[in-house]
Amino acid sequence: MIRIEGVTKIYNKGGAGEVKALDDVSFTVQDGELLAITGESGSGKSTLLNLIGALDTPTQGKVIVDDKDISHIKGEEAAAFRRHNLGFVFQGFYLEEDFSVLVNVEIPLMLQGIGKEERRERALKALEEMGLKEKAEVPVTQLSGGQKQRVCIARALVGGAGLILADEPTGNLDSQNGAAVMQIFRELTKKGVTVIVVTHNKEHAEVCDRIINLKDGRVTE
Repeated sequence: MIRIEGVTKIYNKGGAGEVKALDDVSFTVQDGELLAITGESGSGKSTLLNLIGALDTPTQGKVIVDDKDISHIKGEEAAAFRRHNLGFVFQGFYLEEDFSVLVNVEIPLMLQGIGKEERRERALKALEEMGLKEKAEVPVTQLSGGQKQRVCIARALVGGAGLILADEPTGNLDSQNGAAVMQIFRELTKKGVTVIVVTHNKEHAEVCDRIINLKDGRVTE
């Protein structure tokens, strides 16, 4: 379970360019829930995702993931938390184009210090779940956009993460591939994985169990 408790985020606090990105935001995400976070550009969506992902810290309030208060963890503690608990999926893929599909999926396991044989076995299993096992040795540059995003999902899952944070994951995909990605997320929640999706796409948001809309840093619905 994720609990966001009275979270406010202010950039450049007290300065001439002070910006309140989030303003007293509170909500709970249940295990195995598929949650959409929507809102216009600048509404605080990505800021909120960064706080849940321990990529940033709130000015006020708490972010609690599986009973662990991650509100102010930093450095190696934050990195270790991300490695063992979270998977990230981004609009821009962020795949290493010089490497094969398999090596890209193995990267999180390398960071965890997992041995070569186990890395390969786990990465192949993750790719098989995404329907891409036959592409394991192919350079990622030879994949379509939809295939690249499925590689990203495999990479996010391979470390055993119970929480996937997806920032505009369908933004670079056509409607068919975008719908397919949302269906993958739906199937993952049936296995107990929690998925939080930031999206501008109304149709994709409506696939989710619940929608939280942000406006000027506040929850409006």
